[in-house]
Amino acid sequence: MSPSVTNIAAYLFVSIDDIPTLRDRWQARCDELELKGTILIAPEGINLFLAGAADRVDLFLNDVRSDPRFAGLQVKVSFSDTQPFRFMRVKPKKEIITMKRPLIRPEDGRAPAVEAATLARWLENGVDDENRPVVLMDTRNAFEVDYGTFDGALDYRISKFSEFPDIVENRVHEFDGKTVVTFCTGGIRCEKAAIVMQESGYERVYQLEGGILKYFEEVGQAHYHGTCFVFDERETLDAQLQAPTKRHAA
Repeated sequence: MSPSVTNIAAYLFVSIDDIPTLRDRWQARCDELELKGTILIAPEGINLFLAGAADRVDLFLNDVRSDPRFAGLQVKVSFSDTQPFRFMRVKPKKEIITMKRPLIRPEDGRAPAVEAATLARWLENGVDDENRPVVLMDTRNAFEVDYGTFDGALDYRISKFSEFPDIVENRVHEFDGKTVVTFCTGGIRCEKAAIVMQESGYERVYQLEGGILKYFEEVGQAHYHGTCFVFDERETLDAQLQAPTKRHAA
């Protein structure tokens, strides 16, 4: 039997000035469609994790994308046998991913991105297309990394994302002559992380398009060990985008 619950994760950096209106509209619509999960709305954009019947998820996405601001919203999809969320909450926030650097605005221009298939090729070869050594940098919190990460990825053992800028700003020259690829669960943290690194003087920095989840979807397990932590009751997903039968740290 096919899994009955569709799970989506998505974010978009775009200016929003009607947060209370959106909050009430989306809460009511999700309740009507019997969707569960979390939607964060901030002046800088939206970040959502939702689960429910596939047709009802599609209806909600159609509603969201009917607003020109959100027409380009891209989602990452996985499936489960049970509902991984207990409630439906639409929350106003100061930031959709907290960095505490208000001048970092991905809406104004993102750092270059590398597609999953291209990164897999670089990792297989050990260099990028210009023969520069490739360094992977995990931007997630330490407890997330412990479930799984890319082979040889740098992990600075951060406890919250707002620590990341100070750490990388002090290490610029360690990466002279190298290509750095930042990655996270779904891409949202890298949107800010890569910009901070660019502005700090890193020669060549990319963000992994769509994060680990998109890499799993398009490439699979290659060059990755363990699972990927997700913020719902499934806890982790493997390279087949399924929750492992036995949950354990990598």
